[in-house]
Amino acid sequence: MRIGFDNEKYLKEQTSAILERVGQFDNKLYLEFGGKLLFDYHASRVLPGFDPNVKMKLLQQLKDKADILLCIYAGDIERKKVRADFGITYDSDALKLIDDLREWGLEVVGVVITRFENQPGAKLFKNRLERRNVRVYTHSFTKGYPTDVDLIVSDMGYGANEYIETEKPLVVVTGPGPGSGKLATCLSQFYHDHRRGTRAGYAKFETFPIWSLPLKHPVNIAYEAATADILDFNLIDPFHLERYGEAAINYNRDVDAFPVLKRILEKITGATPYHSPTDMGVNRAGFGIIDDEAVREAAKQEIVRRFFRYRCEYAMGFAVKETCQKAELLMKELNLEPDYRKVVGPAMEAAQEAESSGKGNEDVFCGAAVELKDGTVVKGKNSSLMHAASSLILNAIKELAEIPDKIHLLAPNVIESITNLKKNIMNRKTVSLNLEETLIALSISATTNPTAQLAMEKLKELSGCEIHTTHMPTPGDEAGLRRLGVNLTSDPNFSTKRLFLS
Repeated sequence: MRIGFDNEKYLKEQTSAILERVGQFDNKLYLEFGGKLLFDYHASRVLPGFDPNVKMKLLQQLKDKADILLCIYAGDIERKKVRADFGITYDSDALKLIDDLREWGLEVVGVVITRFENQPGAKLFKNRLERRNVRVYTHSFTKGYPTDVDLIVSDMGYGANEYIETEKPLVVVTGPGPGSGKLATCLSQFYHDHRRGTRAGYAKFETFPIWSLPLKHPVNIAYEAATADILDFNLIDPFHLERYGEAAINYNRDVDAFPVLKRILEKITGATPYHSPTDMGVNRAGFGIIDDEAVREAAKQEIVRRFFRYRCEYAMGFAVKETCQKAELLMKELNLEPDYRKVVGPAMEAAQEAESSGKGNEDVFCGAAVELKDGTVVKGKNSSLMHAASSLILNAIKELAEIPDKIHLLAPNVIESITNLKKNIMNRKTVSLNLEETLIALSISATTNPTAQLAMEKLKELSGCEIHTTHMPTPGDEAGLRRLGVNLTSDPNFSTKRLFLS
């Protein structure tokens, strides 16, 4: 994929913009960090060249000036909301984020559980953190929000929340996903500071939508696709257009909330320097784009990926029909079809080949295809021996290592041993190897087989490659593919007729 984004230019401009905003206030700025703080794979997919950890590098440059608060919505803890790219719940992601920050030499001042109403899951999460010496604060729903500004800006509104002591001029407020309560936390702190005589400020750092790109630019449409589950949509910021006569792109929730937010800020401070939602932002991502055509193409591919993901989530009961319809409408805006993704057709061909050979598993015939970085497409199909994802990855690394197809990578005694374990000891109904089991078998075979060792070394070259499967992966396949770092899509078909998968 062509590089379309200059990471170093972006980092320099973004750091400068944040420090300039800090200087506009009494050296106390609450900066709401939207999107993913770490591992922002959506940004790296739609802006090829974007470092998914660039925000962490930004914080490292600012660490002498920045404290970090982590927000998580109690309702997300209670309903076990999942971060799709890691397959872990939001509360687990919060724990992972604290660990990751520490590895980068950054400490979290505290964790804020927002809209806390003594939910059992949230209380357990709070206890777990406090017993590991992490400071936890609980904020309830703000009374009067969003209509009664006098109540919001009072001791019964923001004043009811415990004040969080911070020392540094920049306070970064982040969270594992949208709706985590970052804005309410910022404004609560902002209220308390002004009561204490500190002229604090508030700003927002949100990578998407990119305000300096056109409304219907594929990168901005890809943001709509990424948030189709919460029905976000982009629009021209009407407040910015009226004030400055310039078109700037924002999204519906920020635009809808701005009149109330402006009144809240004015109620607290007497005046606000912001005349539009765009004014509040410090995002410079648009100025890091160096190849518009490359990012357009990357964004189109991401829109198609989201289309497939939502269809699978709907089949599993996680998404509603309106989300799938929204994703489909966004595809149509750019005249995209599912087979715009190069690996979709070959995966279907592989499934047909499995069916014609009669070697599927439980009469379900699955196919898979991967596009390697040189553009070569490799296929794989399921059989009584292994899943389609397993055969695909073995075929792909054989292609990369230039190993003839007739040479087997897995030692027969290793396969026999795993099969015996699954069938006779663990009493599994099926014995075909999923991808995790196949990778373990490959690593064992590599100890005695130099060819298997050569092929195994090629696994790291699959990171970032595009894969499509005709059936949703089983847990073992999904875990293996995630660890390989591939971009996976699937048709909304189940890979087995069984309702329960271990």
